[in-house]
Amino acid sequence: MNHLKTKTVAFAVLLLFASATQAQQLGIGTMGQGTSGYSMGAAIARVLSDNGIDALVQPSAGTSAYLPLIDMGELDLGIANAIEVSDAVSGQGYFEGHALKNIAPAARLYPFRVGIFVRDDSDIQTVADLAGHSVTYGFTSQATMNRVLDAILAAGGLEPSDIEQVMVPNIVRGVNAFLTGQADGAFFAAGSGKVTEADASAGGIHFLPLPESDEAEKRLQSVIPQAYVDTLEPREGLTGIDNPMPMMAYDYMLVVGTHVPDEQVARIVTILRDNKQALVDSFGAFQDMDPDAMYVDIGVPYHPGALSVLNSKN
Repeated sequence: MNHLKTKTVAFAVLLLFASATQAQQLGIGTMGQGTSGYSMGAAIARVLSDNGIDALVQPSAGTSAYLPLIDMGELDLGIANAIEVSDAVSGQGYFEGHALKNIAPAARLYPFRVGIFVRDDSDIQTVADLAGHSVTYGFTSQATMNRVLDAILAAGGLEPSDIEQVMVPNIVRGVNAFLTGQADGAFFAAGSGKVTEADASAGGIHFLPLPESDEAEKRLQSVIPQAYVDTLEPREGLTGIDNPMPMMAYDYMLVVGTHVPDEQVARIVTILRDNKQALVDSFGAFQDMDPDAMYVDIGVPYHPGALSVLNSKN
């Protein structure tokens, strides 16, 4: 009886240990595999795990799917752009009427450049040339992306009605539609694995440059105030960028649930700030991260634990 009791106690201890271990693992919400968002999350999870914080990427269809999970405490961290984070916390845009009050930005990761790409053998060379052509659109599981694409079109002097809209649920499905010939142009982020895949499958693709003028940037910001025009230089890993390319840019953020303790958030931000090279080694786009500029005012308060590291005012 004593032997059985000892075994029972030992088993209970093991269960408690397993539960504690599982509870310590952080879930990071990201877009699907092949997206820059997924690659960012995977790099962050690896660096955190290498520095004693167990983290696991949990991809889904889009930010409108996983930001609410962070708000409910079912996920801990997430990758989202500044537009989405501001809208979600303040209850604007897609999140109008159902603000996510239990999430907060924790750190600026790096500027994110997006654009529309076409096949190399296409006669489409500028955004303005897209008039009358088919372009991926809709993004029902990534509602903010419609506004981003509308901003790109606006910079090129176009309205959404000027293109033939090929409706897709998310940007990954949009590339698939492009590859099957349903669209002449597809919207995606520069430097993404999915763009490299598209390049190989389509026999070559290139992004379309934005006009380099103050008027074009004003049209861009009339749709997305947080956006700006940034020239991306060609480098290894930037498929479809063969020449200096003016593109739409906005900042990507690490988002955290308010249920995550201040001390843990401070430790997460510190690890990321102090391990840029490890992030770059995992995902090259992190070379644009500035450890001294991980705070940017996006109009909503940061997590207190992050502010304790970033030394910035709410």
